[in-house]
Amino acid sequence: MSAELSVVICVYTEDRWEDILAAVASVRAQSLTALETLLVVDHNTVLLDRLTKEYKETEGVRVLANAGPRGLSAGRNTGIAASRGAVIAFLDDDAVAERDWLRRFAEGFEDPDVLAVGGRTLPAWDSGRRPVWFPEEFDWVVGCMYKGHPAGRVRVRNVLGGNAAFRRAAFEVAGGFATGIGRDGDKRPLGCEETEFCIRLTRARPDAVLLMDDRAVIHHRVPAARERFPYFRSRSYAEGLSKALVSRSVGSGKGLESERRYTTRVLPAGVVRGLRDAVLGRPGGAARAGAIVTGVFAAAGGYVIGSVRARRAGATFSVAEIGDDTGGEGARHE
Repeated sequence: MSAELSVVICVYTEDRWEDILAAVASVRAQSLTALETLLVVDHNTVLLDRLTKEYKETEGVRVLANAGPRGLSAGRNTGIAASRGAVIAFLDDDAVAERDWLRRFAEGFEDPDVLAVGGRTLPAWDSGRRPVWFPEEFDWVVGCMYKGHPAGRVRVRNVLGGNAAFRRAAFEVAGGFATGIGRDGDKRPLGCEETEFCIRLTRARPDAVLLMDDRAVIHHRVPAARERFPYFRSRSYAEGLSKALVSRSVGSGKGLESERRYTTRVLPAGVVRGLRDAVLGRPGGAARAGAIVTGVFAAAGGYVIGSVRARRAGATFSVAEIGDDTGGEGARHE
């Protein structure tokens, strides 16, 4: 499998220079060697030139510009189209992978029905430790695996894009990631493009298996600004906006399938734990319970507002046909 696996890292800002170098180094140190590492630069010529110079003599590392519209989805589509591997893995530009990360992915693809494998993303707090008020149930706010997610090696509705691998056949049958849903530089931190893609994939291939293997571990840097409550609230609201777009694309049945279990089981249990900790005098218990409630209302508000806006404005996004020159054009959805 080593000769068949490409790694794509999408980058956009020089502010993450050291993070980018660390991410690439972690891929090059894997126990299972990747065919190549592709750095896709999102409309930043200064960063493109700097990375090109940095890796011009490094075998197995290629630097290229996002060929589509600005944003993470088009960057990923550019990487997919340029890659040569039968499997394409994605790593966030501010994360480092543990040594067996790619090996765990490769093991999952030994089953020919498996079209995607996701891994476990752990937070690396800039402050050195988790803020006492920050509930583990909301670790998805900082791009990490949340408390309550099924453990082990299990089938899932969708994987998380910053720590996942897909068989090339997945993009051949379902197209690429949809532009107009996910992150776009410094705009509001939207997401869920991988959720929309995975649901679209399983509709195109009902027999497809999507796995989560929590042994495929990466450590995702959480900067100080994201350890603060205003970001927590804003990101929760943005998640609601994103879920509204996903539901518009694939319907609320599939679009909110996993979220129903999360909101009816995982989050109430988290509130109970927080209140119990408060009664026992443990630090942050009441604050964690309050954060969960705030996050739920913020996400719900975002979903309602996003749904209304989508209906009124006819929100449009595009699904790329992998291999075209734009990296982001193709079938349009409203």
